[in-house]
Amino acid sequence: MTESGETENSEIDTLNAICKKAKAEDKLSGKNLTDLYDLFGQRFTKALEALKENRVKKYIFKPSNRVVWIVVGRERDYLLMPEAEFCTCDDFYFKVLDRKAHICYHLIAQKIARNLGWFSVINETDELYMSLMNEWKKPST
Repeated sequence: MTESGETENSEIDTLNAICKKAKAEDKLSGKNLTDLYDLFGQRFTKALEALKENRVKKYIFKPSNRVVWIVVGRERDYLLMPEAEFCTCDDFYFKVLDRKAHICYHLIAQKIARNLGWFSVINETDELYMSLMNEWKKPST
């Protein structure tokens, strides 16, 4: 594995470990906040802002129970696929894929939100699934 791959895994592993600890304690401690800032810098600051502003959304479509994670961004809503560590934001395309960053702030916010329950649940019908997905998958303008 490359050095950058090891760093990437290390960052994501550290984020996951902090999230697990925060979930067990039901809070982000001062040490957690410091560790996350040291690890991610401004990306963590932006993630924390998204969390404070309640911009992490979990859509549940019924009756299929499909789940879609969205972070409301400055320009638009961003579709996330947390299991694949994928986001539709420009930062992901231009920095993460180019290995200039390991994870975008939307994914950081989603991981923390999922572990601490800091997200809104939006229930929609399956009939709206395709139109919403088409909207979320549109390229940035």
